[in-house]
Amino acid sequence: MSKKNVPAEQKQSGGKKVDWRALEVMHPDAAGIDVGGSEHWVAISPERDPEPVRRFGCFTADLHEMARWLLEKGVRSVAMQSTGVYWMPVFEILEEHGLNVILVNARDTKNMPGRKSDIQECQWLLKLHAFGLMNNSFQPTDKIRTARTLWRQRGNLVAEASSTIQRMQKTLIEMNIQLSSVLSDLSGVSGMAIVGAILKGERDPWKLAALADRGVKATAREIALSLEGNWRKELLLVLGQEETFTGSIRRRSPTATASCANIWSRLGPRWT
Repeated sequence: MSKKNVPAEQKQSGGKKVDWRALEVMHPDAAGIDVGGSEHWVAISPERDPEPVRRFGCFTADLHEMARWLLEKGVRSVAMQSTGVYWMPVFEILEEHGLNVILVNARDTKNMPGRKSDIQECQWLLKLHAFGLMNNSFQPTDKIRTARTLWRQRGNLVAEASSTIQRMQKTLIEMNIQLSSVLSDLSGVSGMAIVGAILKGERDPWKLAALADRGVKATAREIALSLEGNWRKELLLVLGQEETFTGSIRRRSPTATASCANIWSRLGPRWT
């Protein structure tokens, strides 16, 4: 007795069909926000408002208005993408109003199909969040955020100082001032003293060489020979501007370092 042929469609379906509409709603009081540089689109459930999708501006007053509207409509949890730095003010103000904010990595949703505009984007975020399909990104405490901001600023100053010194070296070489060949660090006491004198109008290589610290390995003659150049006016202008930038950075650096030390000490022995 031969077996009955089972249709291919029935084999693939495996019997019962799954009703994906039966997904459990994990966050019924949810909202989705598409964060932008000039405006934010917010979506809530159509059952809560006849106009469930609204646009809000980026000013602080607009963000407070957004938070009040969400609270009036019974929203308790909000999902939004971590777009650039635009999400930060939104995140802080919504938290101030007592809303639970889920911050989502944009890479987790950017490849999802079917979104053609900012309005559909915020509705899509609402749907994913309502079904509990969004992963919340780690958010450090306020003290850690403060420490991170100050530490990054200090790092930026160090990087700017390094870039400025490199540009000064390039400008000196264009004038055939080979100071970097006889001094290990142009930003040291000797290098900055010589550059300062050059910018004040001193051109005698031996007088300039005399400004070098006694601890410098190069001889006075070697330093003097490296200081014979063409002294082009436009290059002297560039050198002066870079020297001014360097001085400004050096004046700001101690404040940044002290601020970092202060916040690290307040965080406790684990962070010091």
